[in-house]
Amino acid sequence: MAEVAPRWAAVVVNYNAGPLLVDCVRSVIADTSAGVSEVIVVDNQSTDGSIEALRLELLHGDVRNVEIILTGMNLGYARAANLGTAATSAPIVAVLNPDTLTALGTAAAMLARFDEDDGLGVVGPCVYNTDGSVYPSARRMPPVPIAVGHGILKSFWPTNPFTRSYRETDLDSSVPREVDWVSGAAIWLRRSALDEIGGWDERYFMYVEDVDLCWRMRGRGWRVAYEPGGSVEHVQGASTARVPYRMIAEHHRSLWRFAERRWRGPRRALLPAAAAFLGGQAALSMGHHAASAWSARRRGVSG
Repeated sequence: MAEVAPRWAAVVVNYNAGPLLVDCVRSVIADTSAGVSEVIVVDNQSTDGSIEALRLELLHGDVRNVEIILTGMNLGYARAANLGTAATSAPIVAVLNPDTLTALGTAAAMLARFDEDDGLGVVGPCVYNTDGSVYPSARRMPPVPIAVGHGILKSFWPTNPFTRSYRETDLDSSVPREVDWVSGAAIWLRRSALDEIGGWDERYFMYVEDVDLCWRMRGRGWRVAYEPGGSVEHVQGASTARVPYRMIAEHHRSLWRFAERRWRGPRRALLPAAAAFLGGQAALSMGHHAASAWSARRRGVSG
C-alpha cells in the first residue's frame, strides 16, 4: 500500500532552547489528529547541547522521523524558517519556536480552518503562557497614534488603552476571528500563499518578520485568521534571555525596517521621527530591563 503524503509539516527553528526542544518535538509528533506530520528542526548553531539531546532521543527514545538541518551559523529566524520549509512538501506548514508545546488536536483544528476557507493564507492558534493565561498572539496593525501610545506606556502601564487596542485583549479569545497578523511563535501557513509572496523576508534577523509576512500576505489578497480550536503553550524568551540587550536592539531595528518598507508617499516624511522615537524606546526598554534586573537581585539578597 502506498504511503499517504503528509497533510502538514512542522518546522522548528532552534537556538539554544535547552531541554525545551525535545519537549517541543515530542508534542508535535504526538499530535496525529491530522495525520503524521513531516518534522524539520533547523538549528542556528546552538551551543547548549539541545541538538545533542534531540539526537539521543532519536536514537533511544520514542521520537522518530525528524530531520535536523544544521545551519553552521546563526542565520536568524526568517532564513531558518525558509530553509526548513524548503525541506518539506506538505501543503500546510507550521513554523514553531522551540519553546512551544503543541496541544493534541491542534493540527486537526488548524487544517480544518484552511480546508473550509480557500482564502486563508495564515492561521494562528491560541497561545497560552505557562501560567495558563492567554498570550495576545493575534493582533491588529496599529495606526501611528496607537503604536506610539503602546510604545511609550506598555512597560509601565500594560493595560493602557493603546496596548489593549493593538493587542485586541478586550476581545473574547475563545472566538475565531480574522486579524491583521499572528505571532510567529506558532504560525500555520498555506504553502501556495507562502510561495506567492516569496517566503519569509530574510532581512529580518529577529522579531517583526511575522508582522511583515502577514502584511505581505494580506497585500496579495490572502487573509489571516485566529483559530482558538488549536492551542500552544509558549515559554517566552527561552532562546533570547541570555542576550536581552541585543534582543531589544534587534526588536527596534526590525520595527524600523518594517516602517521603512510599509510607509509610502507622504508618510515617508515621518521616517526620521520614527527612527528617533524607536531609538529612544530602545534606550528606555534597556533601562527598564536593567532596573528590573537590579530590583530582582536586591530582592534575592534581602531574601
